[in-house]
Amino acid sequence: MNTKKLIYLHILLLVVCVLFSYVGCEHQTISILNVFDSYIVNTDLKRHSSGFGCVIRTQELNILFDTGYQIGGKILLSNMEKMNIDPKDIDIIVISHEHLDRGLEGFLKKNPNVKVYVPGSLPYIKRIVEKYGATYLEMNEFSKIADHIYSTGSMEGEYGGSILEQSLVIDTNKGLAVICGCAHPGIIKILERIKEMLPDKKFYLVMRGFHLQGSSTAELEGIIKEFKTLGVKKVAPSHCSGDNFRELSKQKFGKSYIEGGVGQIITF
Repeated sequence: MNTKKLIYLHILLLVVCVLFSYVGCEHQTISILNVFDSYIVNTDLKRHSSGFGCVIRTQELNILFDTGYQIGGKILLSNMEKMNIDPKDIDIIVISHEHLDRGLEGFLKKNPNVKVYVPGSLPYIKRIVEKYGATYLEMNEFSKIADHIYSTGSMEGEYGGSILEQSLVIDTNKGLAVICGCAHPGIIKILERIKEMLPDKKFYLVMRGFHLQGSSTAELEGIIKEFKTLGVKKVAPSHCSGDNFRELSKQKFGKSYIEGGVGQIITF
């Protein structure tokens, strides 16, 4: 082989290596940090009897999903500070539903320079957002809101009447991670919609509130069976999922069960 062909071969090999490197880096590191919940895994932090909030950290931006039920957001902001999350580093807030996210106003006092995504029209949230000059955006359809991150769009509630709710979907290097605020539309219905919109993707983790307090053991077992049928690998129920569902999930998923609560950090 002459020198010119050898140089071309080396260049080709270099290009191939770069391409493989790019493919390997397609999924960036993403972390989910639980900052507000009814349950707790880090006793240095504080819990609250109602509401939810978590921060999704990516290399490009940070998302706060729900802001908790407490007026003024004192617990939310305190837990964020203890977990080294600066409110000014948050770029997007996603409100799952009309959950009386009373921590929103306290947060916006610290950082009004955010986009706030809501399912359908939420006048209560809109008034707060406009008061502080943040950007209010309605999410009606399944949409991509950032690299690797989607909203299910507004879905009508099956539990709790006509409540409209959106959930977040994160396309991680292990599969889809689904985060629900309360799953009023029904957790299985939510997963089926995601499967319809992202048919080539597989579920990895389903987490947070599933609105199953008071459900019978038969109903809970049916949902876990559906999880497994849909290919869900891990579960991390908290907030309104209920003690019974958490305990049953721990039994059925074993090592694939993740204890959910304030202070929990999941990294992909």
